[in-house]
Amino acid sequence: MSRPAVTPSGTRRAAALLAPLLLVALGGCSLLGGGGERERSTIYAPDPRVEIDPSAPAASWQLSLSPPSGARSIDSFRIAVRPTPDELQVYSGAAWAKTPTDMLQDALLRALEDSGKLPSVARQGAGIAADYKLAIDLRRFEADYAGNAVPAATIEINAKLIHTVDQGIVDARTFSAAEPAAGTDVALVVDAFSRSLSQVTGDLAHWVLATGDRHEREEHPATGR
Repeated sequence: MSRPAVTPSGTRRAAALLAPLLLVALGGCSLLGGGGERERSTIYAPDPRVEIDPSAPAASWQLSLSPPSGARSIDSFRIAVRPTPDELQVYSGAAWAKTPTDMLQDALLRALEDSGKLPSVARQGAGIAADYKLAIDLRRFEADYAGNAVPAATIEINAKLIHTVDQGIVDARTFSAAEPAAGTDVALVVDAFSRSLSQVTGDLAHWVLATGDRHEREEHPATGR
C-alpha cells in the first residue's frame, strides 16, 4: 500500500497544531530556575569577616560545633529566591561555592577562633574535650521579595547551646537577618547575603560567649561544677 502524499497545506496544518505544544514546552524553561544539568553557572562565595566586640566575655571553656542542619530546599548549592510567599525558585545560571550550612559554620568558626575569646573551638569530631556543644538549625536562606521591588537576603537560624556534661540545653534562641539588595541582579543579591550572614554570625557568636559565661558562673551541684 502506498503512503499518502503530504501536501504543503497538510504540512502547514501539522505545524499549526504542534506550535502550541512547542510553546508550552519552552514555557517551562523560562522560569527563574530553568535550565538543565549542563547549564553554566557563575559561582558565588560570600566570605564575611566578623569581628567580636572586645568587651565580650573571655571563656575558660571549650566549644564544639555540631554540623548545622537544614532542609534540602534551602541547604543547596542553588541560590534560593522567593518571588511570592508561596513560591520558592532558584536563580538560573548562579550557584553557591559552598552550601549555606557550610558557609554559616565556617563564618562562625573563624569569628570565634580569630576573637581569641575561647581556649579552643572546633568542629564536632575534631577530638577536643568540649564543655559545650552548639547545635544549629538553618530555617531560611533565601532571597525574599516579600511584595517589594527588590529582594532581601533572608537568613533565619535556631541555635541551642548544650552543656556536654549532662547534655542539658543551656539556652536556645532564634536569630534572623533580612538585608535588602541594592537591585535585582544576582551579584547584588549575593552582596546582601554576605551582609546578612555577617550579622547573623556576629549575633550568634556574641550570644554563645555571653550564654556560656553566664552558665559557667552558676552552680551545678549535679556535675560538681
